[in-house]
Amino acid sequence: MRLSLQYLVFLSLSAGAAFAQSSPAARKFEAAEIRASAPNTMPQMRAFFGGGRYELRNATLADLVRTAWNVEADQVVGGPVWVDADRFDVMASAPAGSTPGALRTMLQALLQDRFQLAVHSGTRDRLAYAITSGKKPQLEKADGAEPGDCRIDPKSSTPLSVGGPPHPPVTLVCRNITMAALAMTLPLVTEATGYLFNYPVLDRTELSGAWNFSLRWSPQSMYVFVQTAGEPITLSDAFEKQLGLKLERVKVPAPVLVIDRANRPAAGGAPGALPRFEVADIRPTDPDDPAGPFCNNVRIDPGGRVRIYDTLRGLIWEAWGAPFDFGRFIGGSKGMDSPCWLVLAKAPVEEHALGVTSPAGWNGPIWNGVDLNTMRMMLRSFLMDRFKLEAHMEDRMIDGYALTAAKPKLKAANPANHPGCEEGPGDDGKDPRLTNPMASRLITCRNMTVAQFAQELNKHFPGSPPFVDSTGLTGRYDMTINFSPAGVITAASAPGADGAAAEPNGAISLIDALNGQLGLRAQSRKVPAPVLVVDHVEDAPTAN
Repeated sequence: MRLSLQYLVFLSLSAGAAFAQSSPAARKFEAAEIRASAPNTMPQMRAFFGGGRYELRNATLADLVRTAWNVEADQVVGGPVWVDADRFDVMASAPAGSTPGALRTMLQALLQDRFQLAVHSGTRDRLAYAITSGKKPQLEKADGAEPGDCRIDPKSSTPLSVGGPPHPPVTLVCRNITMAALAMTLPLVTEATGYLFNYPVLDRTELSGAWNFSLRWSPQSMYVFVQTAGEPITLSDAFEKQLGLKLERVKVPAPVLVIDRANRPAAGGAPGALPRFEVADIRPTDPDDPAGPFCNNVRIDPGGRVRIYDTLRGLIWEAWGAPFDFGRFIGGSKGMDSPCWLVLAKAPVEEHALGVTSPAGWNGPIWNGVDLNTMRMMLRSFLMDRFKLEAHMEDRMIDGYALTAAKPKLKAANPANHPGCEEGPGDDGKDPRLTNPMASRLITCRNMTVAQFAQELNKHFPGSPPFVDSTGLTGRYDMTINFSPAGVITAASAPGADGAAAEPNGAISLIDALNGQLGLRAQSRKVPAPVLVVDHVEDAPTAN
C-alpha cells in the first residue's frame, strides 16, 4: 500500500475560519436550469465541466452548498428538513476557461437567487485525534534525499478478514515526511481505521522539518474485527513507545456553514429519454473457455469501453442498479438464468469530472470517466431494444422487519441539527467503539423520524431484509446505535473446534442493538418493499 501525498485531502479544523460569500455584483452563469433529479441508481452527486457546460447531477441542496463554498459535507449545518433529501440537477453555461474558484462563485450566486439561500459562518466542536510531542521524540531527521511518503511494509501486510489465522502487526514506513503530512496520511491507512474510525488527525507536535521513522502496531479495521497475533500493540501505544509521541482524542472548534434560509426552487423540465450506448453488441460467452471471467462481472476500461458478463437476469438487475437480493425479482422465465451473455459497448466519457483526482480508475459513481448511473440507463435502453424488455418497480409484501415501539429510548431531536445520518458518535461525544472493537459500527441519525431512520437502515444494509416503521411514533429524534458488522456476528457465533458454544466476546447484532439501545423491537413479518417486476422479456436478443 503506497500513500502519495499529492492525493491527500486535509480538512482544516482551525477555529474561527470564515467562508466567503459572493457579493451582489459577483459573476453569474450565462444561463442555468434547475430540475428535479430522475430516480437514480447511484446516491452521490456528480459534477462535470467541459466545453462551457457545467453540470451537477443528483445533488441535494447540502451537496450544492458544500460544492459552492468548497467545504466538507459535515461542515454544512441547519436549514429546512428537505435540504439533505430532495435532489436536483443543475445545468449551467460558463466560459470554457472558468477556474474551479470562478465556478464556485457563480454557483453561490445561483443558489442565492434560485433557492433564496442565506448562510453564515460559525464554529462547532468536533472530535479529532491529535499527535503531540512527548519529552523525548524518537525520530530521525530526514536529509531530504528521498520522496516524502508513507507505505505499509508489504512483508507485514495481509488482507484483513474475519476468521482465519491471527494477523501479525503491520509496519508503516515513513521517509522524509512532516508531522502535518503524517496527520493527513494516517486516517487513510486501512489497518488504522479500527483505532481512528472516521476522526481526523491533527498535528500538534510543533516539530518542524521532515523525518524518517517506522511505526508498528496490531491492525484493526473499522468494518472487520481483526484477530491479532501475540500481545496486541495498540496504535496509541505504538506512538508513545516507538516514536516518543502521543496520539490522543481531543475536541476542537471546527468551522461550519449554517443555512439560515432556503426555499425550494421552481424546478422545471422533465427528464429526457433514456440515453443510449454509442455502439453496443451482445453475444453468448463460451462456457468452455477456461480464461473467461466469472459470469456477473462488469468492467469499464479507459475510453469508455464497457464489458458486462452476466445472465439476462443479471443484466436486468444491473440496469436497475437494484441494491437487493434476487428474492425481489418477480417475473421472467427460466431462460433468464442461462446462458451467460457478454455485452460490449462504448459509453461517453466525462473528461472533466470535477473532484476526480485522476481521470482514470474508480471514483465512487465515476469509473474511468464513465458515470455509472448513465451506463445503467444505457444498458436499460439496450435491453429494451434487443430483448423487448418491459419492467417496472413497485412495492409488494415480502419478508422483512417491522420496527415496533417496545420501550422507546429516543431523544427528542435538536431542531438545529441537519437531518441525516453519519458514522460517529452523537452530540455527547461518547464513542463505545473505543472500548469494544467488536462493535465497530456507530451510526448517529439526527432530527429524523423513525420512518426515515428505517429507510437509512435499508441504505446501510442493501441485500438484507427490509426495515419498515410500525411504531406509530410521529416525532423527530436524535438516535445513535452501536453494533457489529454482519461478518463479525457470524464469526462470533460460530462454535469452537471442539463443538462448544462460542464465548461472549462483545459482538452486538443490529437487532439486539435496536432493542437494547433504542427500545425498538424488530419483528419478522411481511412488509411492503420495492421489487422489480418483469412484465415481458424475450429469452434471446434480436440480431446484432
